[in-house]
Order: sequence, then structure tokens, then C-alpha cells
Amino acid sequence: MGVSNSYLSRTEVQQLLGINSFGLWRLVRKYDDFPQPTEPPHDPFAGFGDKKEPEEVWDGFQVYRWAAHTPEFARRGAVLLRPLPEELPPGRWAGYKDTVRGPAQDWHTALGVIRIVHCDDRKVATDVATNVAADGNPDGVVTVCALYGDMSFRGPALVAADTAHPGIEYEADWGDVAALAGQDLPWWPDLLRLPQLIREWKSGAPAAVVEVPANNNEKILRRVVGNDAFDVTSHLAATDMANDIRNNRIDGTLHDNEIFGKEGHGDRRNPVVIAAEPDTSHHPLRSDGDRQVLEAGWHKLALSTHPDAVAAIEVAVGRQPALLPFGALTEVPVRPGAISERWARRLTMCDPTAAHVVLAQGKKAEAFFIDPLTDMPVMRTPDNGGKPVWRFYAPLSLPAGDAELASVVLHHTVWVTTSDGHLHPAPCTPSEHLWWGNGYGDRPSEAATVINLLLDDLGATPNLREHWNAPKGLTALLNEDHKQGTELTRSTLLHARMTPPRAR
Repeated sequence: MGVSNSYLSRTEVQQLLGINSFGLWRLVRKYDDFPQPTEPPHDPFAGFGDKKEPEEVWDGFQVYRWAAHTPEFARRGAVLLRPLPEELPPGRWAGYKDTVRGPAQDWHTALGVIRIVHCDDRKVATDVATNVAADGNPDGVVTVCALYGDMSFRGPALVAADTAHPGIEYEADWGDVAALAGQDLPWWPDLLRLPQLIREWKSGAPAAVVEVPANNNEKILRRVVGNDAFDVTSHLAATDMANDIRNNRIDGTLHDNEIFGKEGHGDRRNPVVIAAEPDTSHHPLRSDGDRQVLEAGWHKLALSTHPDAVAAIEVAVGRQPALLPFGALTEVPVRPGAISERWARRLTMCDPTAAHVVLAQGKKAEAFFIDPLTDMPVMRTPDNGGKPVWRFYAPLSLPAGDAELASVVLHHTVWVTTSDGHLHPAPCTPSEHLWWGNGYGDRPSEAATVINLLLDDLGATPNLREHWNAPKGLTALLNEDHKQGTELTRSTLLHARMTPPRAR
């Protein structure tokens, strides 16, 4: 996606423009708008061996564009940036072509054959143009265009590379290419940009109606639905998320067609033919089911030991973590005498579940545990330096009973002690992390929101969407750089909650 950079040496500039060194010297003085030399690209090996002054280079695109806009050198400039003839003979469609970077359509034009590759990856135009030139260019291709992945003024944005100079990419105008082709150009939305569809397209054909292919996440979830190892609740949870993915992909494709096929600016119409539409005969599929049922289904999948459950939980972590039975991923060092050691004494060693495997994220596991009071998965693993750490998911809420918050201890996360003698990692939403002072992205107002809630109801489930509304005094207290292991008593917390921050 985008135009790749290219740099030309002094010799290459002279070759491009067909001049000698004196001619280049003359150009610089004759044309005020001739591109200036630029910084050469970074060379990681420049510090080794003989130290030489960096060679003077020019931005290839700037020189190529300048030549196209300068009458004296227009025939040596970018083909699609040169002024178009006033009277254009009609072009024609020349059929489908397979290329080294994907499917393409060829168009015979007054300038020669223009090949449009329907792919928006980087360097597609350069790679295809280079390959065409290396093969002797039997089709007479003058320019290769590829999709930019964005919208321009007259249709989808294009990146072009001429077969005469395939290493120099530049932006081309869809409207100019359509004018040369003599007709509106076909465009396929990203999810329907399939080789067989592009291969089968014919000029003047109506848009093909096609089922949007399932992505890997949907396939994983559909595999769970078809697996009898899981109960009906798990099937419902996986089906709901799979349907939501499919609905999103169809909606996204419809939106792409609307954007890229829309009318142009003012009275000018975009010369775009939408070549494929998503099949919407069963759209939308049912999703957003009963939340309690969905959460129960994901809870059962998290406790499963089946590999399909692991894959499904990984999808859910990235897509809808709020449906899962655990909160933020947290790490604290295994350290004798720390508050976490007291918590670790109650952990029960167990065989890994799907939740444990997703928690591990490929890290080496020394042992797996479960917190018997919160059911949170825990593992002991070495950190990057080889020192052991506890890695666990924070709970979404705490078992309360008749207890209340007794104190908060700050040790690599926020810990809560209770009036009935228990200790827990503070509850936290899946996408946040509780910290204090300079949290390097974690905000003290989030920890203040959780603590404020637990002071009134130990078993409450935090919602951090409006953490900025936390009591200012509590936020100010947690904005201080407390040392690891600092304990803030209930009285301290209540006092801070009641006290507005002092003006400095």
C-alpha cells in the first residue's frame, strides 16, 4: 500500500533524462523548479570500512514527475503524468492477465497497454513492471498500475510504474486511465478481490453477486459450532460471534462499494464499475444474543481442554474480551516477602485449560494454577531475563459476602485486602491495567475508579468507560509515585475520597 521510495544517483538522473554531466549542470541553472538533491537513504553499514562522503542522490519520483511536466523532457517523464492528447482514440479492454503479484486486466490505449493489477500491497506496480520488462514485454505494456488502497478525486487511488523505469513508482489518476481506456474501469471490493472473479469479468458484464469468504476467525468459531465436544451453550456463544464477524464483513464490503462507486465531485461522475456485490440474501445473521447465555458459553470454553476452545478464546480475546470470564492480563514478580506471596499460597496447582494456554501466549510455563476464590487462571513463568513472574488474569469482580475493603496495597498492580482476611488482585476490565503515579499509559483515575467502587461495594464489577469522573482526591492520591508495597488503609482512602485536591 502506498508509493515506494526510489533514489537516483547523478549518473542515473543523466540516463533518465538523456543528458550528460554538463547537461545536468545546465538544467539546474535553466529550471528553477528542477528537484534538488535529497538525503540518501540510511545505510546501516555506512560506519564500517572506509568512510566516504555520501553520494548525492535525487528522489526518483520528483525527477520523473518534473520531466513529465516539462515539455523539453516530457517524453522521458512518467507516462501517466504527461499531458494527455486532446483527441484520444478510443481504447479497448484486452483481457485478463495473471501476474507475479496477482490478477490484472489489460487495456489497449493510445499510449500502449496499461496493465491494472488488482492488489493494494506495497511495490506491486514495481514488481510487475520489472517482471514484464525482464520477460521481454511481449504484450507491449507501457505502464503497470496497482491499487493504492484509498480513494482519489476521480476513483480509487492508483500507484503506477512504467516498464521503461520500473523502479520508480508514482501516483496516477484513475480518471486519466479510464479516459485512455475509453470506458469506466472495473473495481472489486477488498474481500471480493478474488482471482476467479477478476478472471471471469467481461466488459459490460453486470456485477457478480458473491458470498463473502469466511476469514480465519470465522472458520475457527464455525469449527467449534460443528464440534460435539462442546455443549449447546458453547455452540451458541461461538455462533453469535461468528455471525457478528460475517455481518461486519458484509457491511464493510457494502460500504466499500458505496464509497468507491459513489458519484464524483460536483457534476463529474467517477468512472468506476462495481464488478462484485456481496450476497445479502441471508444478511444480517442473528447476533447480539442474550448476554448471560453468551458469557456462560465462553466461560465453559475457557475451562475446556480442547485445542478448538483455545483457538476460539484467542479470537474472543481480540474481538470481544468483555464476554470472557476474566479481566486484564497482569504480571508481578515472584518475590519473597511481597504481598503477592501471601496470595500465591492459596493458589491450587492444576492442569492447563484453554484459558491458561491463551494466558501463556507461547511463553514457557513452569506450572499452572487456579485461584480457588476467583477461578482466575494463573501461571508461573520466567520473564525475559529468566526471573520467575506470576502471570494471571485479574478478576472481573471479587467474592464479597459481608466483607468490605480493608486496604489497598500497591505492588506491580493494585491489591485489595478485605475485612474477612482475604487478599485479591483488584478487579479490572479486560482492556485496562491498574497502576499509580507515572503509569506509562495506565491512568491513576482508573485505579481510583475501581477503589471508589469497592469502598462502597466489595463485590461490584468495575466499568472504566468514565474513569475521568473518579473522585478527584482519590485520583490525586494515586497520582503520587508511591513505592512498591505501599499500603493505603481504608481510612486513608475514604479521607482522600472526601478531600478535594489542593491548588498548587
